[in-house]
Amino acid sequence: MTVVVGDRKRQRWVEVAREFWQARSGRIGVIILAFFVILAIAAPLVAGTDYINPVKARAAGLPQWGTPAEVGPLGTDHFRRSVWDQFVYGSRISLLVGLAASFLTILIGSAVGIVSGFVGGKLDSALMRITEWFLVIPFLPLAIVLAAVLGRSLLNMIFVIGITSWPSTARLVRSQVLTLKQRTFVDRSRSLGGSGLHVVRQHILPNVSGLILANTTLAVPISILTETTLSFLGLGNPQTASWGKTLEEAFVNGAIARNAWWYYLPAGVGIVLVVLAFTLIGQTLEQIVDPRLKDRR
Repeated sequence: MTVVVGDRKRQRWVEVAREFWQARSGRIGVIILAFFVILAIAAPLVAGTDYINPVKARAAGLPQWGTPAEVGPLGTDHFRRSVWDQFVYGSRISLLVGLAASFLTILIGSAVGIVSGFVGGKLDSALMRITEWFLVIPFLPLAIVLAAVLGRSLLNMIFVIGITSWPSTARLVRSQVLTLKQRTFVDRSRSLGGSGLHVVRQHILPNVSGLILANTTLAVPISILTETTLSFLGLGNPQTASWGKTLEEAFVNGAIARNAWWYYLPAGVGIVLVVLAFTLIGQTLEQIVDPRLKDRR
């Protein structure tokens, strides 16, 4: 019996993968995302860290505000640092923060949503009041205050984004759990002596996993944009290169006035493409999970 169930699950995942790849938006999203993931992983092979250091860049004789024609492939900034090296290593930080913060968001939101929807009663009311409190407070000002209080570090950035972004996931998962726990197979499992933990593990969680996965891919671009916003406001880690930090430094040091497009444009395009990739992947997964959306593809 267990083997049959396992085969059915594997077959279902194969069907989902096949259906996902047949969707043009899904393919485009995966290709774009794969490019940036490979770029981030291969950063030591395609870029270096020496010319991110202003002292080493000056010692090497790199020009200030060097154009891509003078210093390939993306020129230099006001500190004579290589913009290409900053872009490549910045992709690592932006992707890391986006994925880690989204993992924390989904972990908290899914746990709250499942417990609240399945247990119900006073616990459900208490958890929903906390959720509504986070929803009522404007998201960005709360993130700015927390980032300013906790300090400028990568871990604090991940924590701030994750702890302020989970309420929408919690409400979405809770609504799905409320529907699932009324289903016949849940009643049958309970009547056969299944504990609450068994029901959640064997019936509730597998049936909301698709929704959680789709919501995860939609949460990543929000996390990346939040990291960019916080870094642009000067709340990011000053010791690491990120796309948001690059945009903040380009703006503060007059790259737009100097028409130094090579300084701010690559980071901006990178952010847009990564956000677009995750959005396309998330929308495609959402359409596969919810059959009512299939006609929109």
